[in-house]
Amino acid sequence: MRRTAAGSVERRPLQPRPEAAAAPAGGAMPSDYNCVKQGSDCSRPSLQWYTRAQTKMRRPSLLLKKILKFLLLMFGVWIFYTLKLNYTSEECDMKKMHYVDPDRIKRAQKYAQQVLQKECRPKFAETSMALLFKHRYSADLPPFVQKAPKASEAEDKYDPPFGFRKFSSKVQTLLELLPEHDFPEHLKAKSCRRCVVVGSGGVLHGLGLGHSLNQFDVVIRLNNAPVEGYSEHVGNKTTIRMTYPEGAPLSDLEYYSNDLFVAVLFKSVDFNWLQAMIKNETLPFWMRFFFWKQVAEKIPLQPKHFRILNPVIIKETAFDILQYSEPQSRFWGQDKNVPTIGIIAVVLATHLCDEVSLVGFGYNLSQRRTPLHYFDNQCMAAMNLQTMHNVTTETEFLLKLVREGLVTDLSGGIYWEF
Repeated sequence: MRRTAAGSVERRPLQPRPEAAAAPAGGAMPSDYNCVKQGSDCSRPSLQWYTRAQTKMRRPSLLLKKILKFLLLMFGVWIFYTLKLNYTSEECDMKKMHYVDPDRIKRAQKYAQQVLQKECRPKFAETSMALLFKHRYSADLPPFVQKAPKASEAEDKYDPPFGFRKFSSKVQTLLELLPEHDFPEHLKAKSCRRCVVVGSGGVLHGLGLGHSLNQFDVVIRLNNAPVEGYSEHVGNKTTIRMTYPEGAPLSDLEYYSNDLFVAVLFKSVDFNWLQAMIKNETLPFWMRFFFWKQVAEKIPLQPKHFRILNPVIIKETAFDILQYSEPQSRFWGQDKNVPTIGIIAVVLATHLCDEVSLVGFGYNLSQRRTPLHYFDNQCMAAMNLQTMHNVTTETEFLLKLVREGLVTDLSGGIYWEF
């Protein structure tokens, strides 16, 4: 606008604005610039803003996809590991493999009776272990957990199964549910107790030692090794059933009303499982995915019959007696420093009883087609698939105990004495 000589304002007609030139690729449109420059309210968003907005919207979905892929990968690894643990490439014909020389049967039965007829020697096993493994075996070690560990105690220095570090509160909760924590009084009252640890080895089948095994004061059975259908060879008396969640028998027929259920706790969810069993509750469905095989839904025993194995027994067995390396931080795999339940039970027996016998022990890995267990069709070759236990070191340990006369081998799978 401009003023005329008379002072009035001259108005010019509005001229149409020329069309803007096309913006270079990737650059802002002129309209975008004008919207910002003049503070005008543009109803049409720019292409660049729209692209950025869509990218931001896609980010959560991309993150979710990555999380799902990771979970699927971990699930696949878990499935593979489970199949590996349960799969064996060979199956044994049990009818053919369980033939036993009649002469061997007679000698095994005679030897077992000779062991039982000898005079029992009080404190023999514990004293002998203390002498054989000087400064590596604690003679006065309580067999079962009686109180929650403190920070200064050995139980609190290691993670399960060697200790209860970070699990003191869970241990305390379990102990509050158990009316009794020690060995039953009627067994403690015996002046001299004889233990037999019944292994699961195929060498036990066919020997007909059931009658002799029933005569021991304390009979310790391992994991899900059955009695039903095999009592002629393994007996039908059980004082202690010692196991971890995945090893507990699924059948109610394998539990007797006066059994002691001794739990070996290896991982965090084992504490939750044991609490559910003691309280006769159902374990949450989602928690079952943390076990590598099916676990028992119910243990038909009263709370007074449950015990928790003292983890120091496992710690001493592994690091002191067997001299395995202590746990190392590993991303994958095992250290092979966890003793088998059988070896742990043998050491436990030396704390519970004055004399200790073994039956059903002994791995001969060179005989791949030899039955691994007395109750299924797995062959000895299956032991080559396991990655947690050092079977060679354990065999040498048992052989040492038998040769030193500290324990007796009733089935001859470790050392043939009869």
